[in-house]
Amino acid sequence: MTQSQLKAQLTEDLIENEALRLKPYRDTVGKLTIGVGRNLDDRGISKEEAMYLLSNDIGLVLEELGQKVGCWSSLPNPQKIALADMCFNLGWPRLSKFKKMLTALGKGDFDLAATEALDSKWARQVGQRSERIATLLRS
Repeated sequence: MTQSQLKAQLTEDLIENEALRLKPYRDTVGKLTIGVGRNLDDRGISKEEAMYLLSNDIGLVLEELGQKVGCWSSLPNPQKIALADMCFNLGWPRLSKFKKMLTALGKGDFDLAATEALDSKWARQVGQRSERIATLLRS
């Protein structure tokens, strides 16, 4: 059996024995686990895996904003980065509730958009992050 055949067989066996789970769960001894038996408590993930996940998540955020925000394609890059950062942090369902901010962005009123972002529970929760995002929105 070649190395790739061995890997393919082991992959099949492990998926059968461990199951493929796309959301975290506690295994039989209480360890936080995901995927095919990946013990997050003891092993975690590598930097490369984290960067891969981040890249996928950024792609999803940018795609979602392109579909949901009418002015997205016309926004300057600093405002796109600010909005994408907020969407990454909040998720679209919660970001969509920032109606005044999104309206201000659509009108090109970036000062008002920043003010609206800062006038929120989110801004109080994330502290300095909201200030950095507001600076991007105003630029």
